[in-house]
Amino acid sequence: MRKPLIAANWKMFKTPAEATAFTNEFLPLVAAQTHAEIVLCPSPTSLPTVVAAVAGTGVSAGAQTMDYHDNGAYTGETSPVMLNALGVSHVIIGHSERRQYFNETDTTVNLKLKAALAHGLVPIVCVGEHREERESGKTNDVLKLQVSIALEGIDPAAAKPLVIAYEPVWAIGTGLTATPEMAADAHKFIRAEIAAALGAEIAASTRILYGGSVKPDNAAALCALEDIDGALVGGASLEPASFASIVLNSAV
Repeated sequence: MRKPLIAANWKMFKTPAEATAFTNEFLPLVAAQTHAEIVLCPSPTSLPTVVAAVAGTGVSAGAQTMDYHDNGAYTGETSPVMLNALGVSHVIIGHSERRQYFNETDTTVNLKLKAALAHGLVPIVCVGEHREERESGKTNDVLKLQVSIALEGIDPAAAKPLVIAYEPVWAIGTGLTATPEMAADAHKFIRAEIAAALGAEIAASTRILYGGSVKPDNAAALCALEDIDGALVGGASLEPASFASIVLNSAV
């Protein structure tokens, strides 16, 4: 029912030339697969390059963030209108690094989600707890707050494109990965919160991705879990062979 989504978050890596080299090597490696939706999310300067490179391939291009205004005096920001004009189909919203370094809040995540849905973009909304929150037993409290505020005022009829990415902050770029049991519990809890906010039907169809040191050797075990519908991949998505292996290994 829920087609897996495997998204690459390249963060602040790759020039346009490097993005072109990646896609030229990556696309043939996944050309035969049909089980998963694939999205490449480069930095803004490489978005036009990636949009052009993946055209007609079945692979999509996504942005790593966006502003919630359509236009205005917001120096350095990119609007959903601009993303549409480039041919971008997906956008990551509320990544923990955006929250940590650029002061994004649950409220701005909500505003960006509303803007993404209004402009026909597929939003990948990131939620997740810090290590001290996990160790003090507050994981569900954090997830409940993040999900409930993100979905506040969202019309269930417009929420079908919604994707949630559970990224335990303590596992991002650290080499640590949530155990399958931890991941399964968090995803099940998030799905219940989606149901509380938007109804059981939307909750059943919403894809929830796992992110946090996803690699070729753990992708299969994670994606085999009932409530995990793919992965948001950071460092391991920077090499074509590595990311292709994650895509292929997610077919379980």
